[in-house]
Amino acid sequence: MTPTSDLDRVTMIVLRYMRRPLFVLLFVYSVGILGMALMPGRIVDGETTRMTLFHAFYFFTYTATTTGFGELPNGFSEEQRLWTIFCLYTGVIAWFYAIGSLIHLVQNPHFIQAMDGFRFARKVKGNAEPFVILCGFGDAGSLLARGLSDHRMRAVILDADPERIKALGVRDYTVPMPGLHADASVPKHLLAAGVEHPACRALVALTNDDDVNVKIAVMARHLNPRLRVICRSTSARHEANLRALDNVTVVDPFEIFAQLVSWAIARPALHNLNAWFVGARGVELGVPVQAPRGNWILCGYGRMGSWIHRHLRAHGLEVRIIDPEVEADQIDEGTLIVRAHADHAALTSAAIEDAAGVIAATSGDGDNLSTLLSVTELNPRAFRIVRQNRHENQVAFDAARADLVLQHSLTTARRILKLLISPLVQSLIDWLADRDPAETRALVVRLKAALGEAPPHLWSVRLLPEEAPAVIDHLAAGKGLALGALCVDARAYPARLPCEALAVHRNGASTMLPASTLSLRAGDEVLFCGTPEAESMLRATLHNPYTLDFVVTGEEAPRGYLFAWLDARRRRGPRPRP
Repeated sequence: MTPTSDLDRVTMIVLRYMRRPLFVLLFVYSVGILGMALMPGRIVDGETTRMTLFHAFYFFTYTATTTGFGELPNGFSEEQRLWTIFCLYTGVIAWFYAIGSLIHLVQNPHFIQAMDGFRFARKVKGNAEPFVILCGFGDAGSLLARGLSDHRMRAVILDADPERIKALGVRDYTVPMPGLHADASVPKHLLAAGVEHPACRALVALTNDDDVNVKIAVMARHLNPRLRVICRSTSARHEANLRALDNVTVVDPFEIFAQLVSWAIARPALHNLNAWFVGARGVELGVPVQAPRGNWILCGYGRMGSWIHRHLRAHGLEVRIIDPEVEADQIDEGTLIVRAHADHAALTSAAIEDAAGVIAATSGDGDNLSTLLSVTELNPRAFRIVRQNRHENQVAFDAARADLVLQHSLTTARRILKLLISPLVQSLIDWLADRDPAETRALVVRLKAALGEAPPHLWSVRLLPEEAPAVIDHLAAGKGLALGALCVDARAYPARLPCEALAVHRNGASTMLPASTLSLRAGDEVLFCGTPEAESMLRATLHNPYTLDFVVTGEEAPRGYLFAWLDARRRRGPRPRP
């Protein structure tokens, strides 16, 4: 949908609804003016006077506008007064008809939708800042929008539910986020949202319908093959099709949730670091959850439950399953299965008394909260992990005081937010997951030493002329530049800024936890974790050649031609006497 087609649609609807009232007004006033010009006026000097068409038009103009000047060419005759009375009443009726039609027009849903589309497309077209198209504004979509707002990243939102778009108008985002009630799988709506806009950085398909998400991803790939697409999918069939498309990242909320549950139990330091990176509430770096290893009970074996079971088994944990519909051929041989809902009897059958922990992972928040109550009564020592399905039930889950609450829409939004901020963040987490836990603990120690108790702030810089001109000139002059030099505080040389370089991406390959002696090259992308103040100082170094030279050499280079000449002369020393 281009702005021109929106304007055409608005014009068409206006003409359709207002064409007849306008014709009625035109007819009434034309007849009135013509009749007034034909009506005999007063007799002056023995001759009957008449209004000209201009005088009649002038009279009807100020009468129609209710101005009531009263200035007339001559006094009216009785015939003219009678015709005036007739015209006034018919004019009032015509105006009531026109105003009623206008009110009906502005209340017409097609007109409202067309105007919303026109204004939305105009806002997107006039936007010059980088933005993300967000298709779907449910729980995960609204949480992602909040995260983008916190990082001052703009988004354009499409959703098929008009109530969600209305709710968007009352959100206190820090950046503009225009929204449109529309089907995001329709190409004209994607065009209106700016899928071909040069400032568009990515498209995120986050609706609750996998078929719609796939359609959105395919449409976006055809409309703009260079645009990055992130698509939510819980279907293996759809996931296979999406992964075949170039530049499409598939996010499975069930797999993400299961991965976090398994990390909380088997890799607590990694789970703590990941939660700290995404700014999870109440998380302190270096203080992971203390989930015991041992026998666990999994309540609910749907799509998410099967993912959780798979991840827990991969970490060597024994799992007992409670689900009324689970089939024995779906589970490994030897696994205890209780085919029932997770009530007192089922938990007792699953030997809750010696269980290390329970995972309530059904798709119903009420069932999960009920399971927590039963577990607390039967085995208060058991570690309790619960799945929260709807964000609006947050208060109830806070009151339940479970050991760990995981909201799959929130975990999905955080994973996508990391991909949008910098894909290197998730690459680092995945890299650490494949390494010895000691490397994760060592990184936690480094980050605590650099940042102290400050919350994390992640950002990446690209060594390109527009982002790091001083670095590009420095490297072009044949001078080397070590990664550690960028983290030096120019205000207190040689002290370091409160930040750590976490990864360097070069020529399609990434180096995780690089050494400070790593030589940088033009085109490198570096991921940092630090404070907002450290980012400001580091970006100043990237742009200022004097600051960069100082943090590299420790010596302040003279500024200006005269001081440079004096410095060069000083370095040469005094001339030898003849």
